[in-house]
Amino acid sequence: MTTEPTPARCPFGPHGPADHASLTRRDPPHDGPGVTRGERGVYRVHSFEAAQGVLRGEGVRQAGFMSEAVSGVPSLNRQPVLFAEGEEHHTMRRQTARYFTPAAVAGYRPMIAALADRLVGDLARRGEMNLDDLSLRLAVEVAAQVVGLTSSVVPGLERRVMAFVEGGADSEPGATRTGGRLEGLLSQAQVGAFYLLDVRPAILARRRERRDDLISHLLDRGYNDTEILTECLTYGTAGMVTTREFISAAAWHLLGDPELRAEYVHGTERERYAILHEILRLEPVVTMLYRRAETYLTVGGVDVPAGSLLALNVSDANVDREVVGGDAGRLCPGRALPRGVPPQLLAFGDGHHRCPGAFLAIAESDVFLRRLLVWRDLEVVTPPTVTFNETVKGYELRGFRVRLGK
Repeated sequence: MTTEPTPARCPFGPHGPADHASLTRRDPPHDGPGVTRGERGVYRVHSFEAAQGVLRGEGVRQAGFMSEAVSGVPSLNRQPVLFAEGEEHHTMRRQTARYFTPAAVAGYRPMIAALADRLVGDLARRGEMNLDDLSLRLAVEVAAQVVGLTSSVVPGLERRVMAFVEGGADSEPGATRTGGRLEGLLSQAQVGAFYLLDVRPAILARRRERRDDLISHLLDRGYNDTEILTECLTYGTAGMVTTREFISAAAWHLLGDPELRAEYVHGTERERYAILHEILRLEPVVTMLYRRAETYLTVGGVDVPAGSLLALNVSDANVDREVVGGDAGRLCPGRALPRGVPPQLLAFGDGHHRCPGAFLAIAESDVFLRRLLVWRDLEVVTPPTVTFNETVKGYELRGFRVRLGK
């Protein structure tokens, strides 16, 4: 006798209008063709199947997050792993995968747990703090351990990272930029401070004694200081900034729905991860991914000439009713999805450039959120203000004030 699986309950509480539960989304989901040609000849991809096909295809290369400006930096003999393609990229991913495996994350857990306890303790002592500040401290310290940014001359690594992100490029590839090429970004005072106060001391420390982190690995491969700085900017900001925002978004959902919060706090790890993945599906931190077509392509039945820019709308792809179902805009942890479709859909990307730190991001978010939300008297004082960061093409949640204790 077989037992039918318990169907997922959809939705968990009234998070928004009947067809739109996202708390961060700026525009309603696209209602039209899966692929459209917009201004400047940019092909905008809205459907999950078409976007996943582009990410898994071989006829495209990275085009977002300043990747097309990197080629103009003379001291970069190697492309950063975020931007590299082909065998160079595959080799680098294989060599660095050990820092992000479930086994590696298990090794980080005691450090993450101690840090989470300290942060929640700070909140308990003060009584009231910004949750987005706490999530930033968590994300920065965890990423710093993995990357190797642990020898800073003075405190304030999180401020220096955010200064780079907030002062970065503000337009999509191919559009007129206000900040110039990457040489200009690297010459900015904020990036210079990041190098002198954080990256260079870490490099010097690891030249004296290698450790089990990314900077040590890069030194073993003969990377120069500029190449290591660039990897720290890409790996570091990707791991720090995106995780910070997701923790705030997840807490906003969980604090706004007592039933969902109880399901999360008292659930198994599998059940908690299902909730976090479903929130991430609705609230992808990076809402747009870019690829440049290197050959003629057909995407979603549309002809795309070589050299064209493809803008993959993750927010739209993640609520594609053809894949997720008619209630795609609602929060439904553990929902049934087609075979091979991950629960967060494209929120971590897909293909060979899929986010390498995906498992770490969910694990550290879970460790912190469970310790935070177990406090029954935790309450929201002021909900966050939602703005948009053009550098990472994602939302920012600021001023998320919470209170612990009476």
